[in-house]
Amino acid sequence: MKIIKVVSFLILLMLIGCTKTNELQYIFSCKEAFFSNLETITDQKQSFKISLPKQWNTNFYTDELQSSIYTADTTKQLTKTILLDIALFSNRIEINELFKLKLEQENLAEKRIQKKAKEPIFLNKPSYFILAKGIKNKYNYQSLQLFIALNKKQSLIAKAEIYGDSLIEKRVCKAISLFNKILITEE
Repeated sequence: MKIIKVVSFLILLMLIGCTKTNELQYIFSCKEAFFSNLETITDQKQSFKISLPKQWNTNFYTDELQSSIYTADTTKQLTKTILLDIALFSNRIEINELFKLKLEQENLAEKRIQKKAKEPIFLNKPSYFILAKGIKNKYNYQSLQLFIALNKKQSLIAKAEIYGDSLIEKRVCKAISLFNKILITEE
């Protein structure tokens, strides 16, 4: 009987550990979004990996300063999917008031309205995110930009664009769930 209680307790601890939310999920009141049929994609410079659904269309871009993965579920209409762009840059982001002001000015120049911005810890690193909304290609859209200062030489920017007006919060949470699958391989 004691063995059953101990095993049950251990299983419960494992389940609690598996459903632990990070700070970004907490800010957006997200429950973990589960994806099936995932594959691990590595950027061309082998700097980071991310697990993505196999059916998503993925493209790569690399130059001297960055290595990025751009992906989306192209089997769905634009207003029902998420577009992700994750890029590792070989320069450091300094998250300070000047940086935040510059991002706010960029949003204003692009006619986006900032809805939410905070400085959570993400990937155990200092970060900053902005959720903004605007109109692009005649569609309402929301842009979630997450800036992560990895170390003195590198930063990571993870962006999600969500078009249309339906299930916005759910798609933001799905994007965050995929951001949680980023693994930095080179630091």
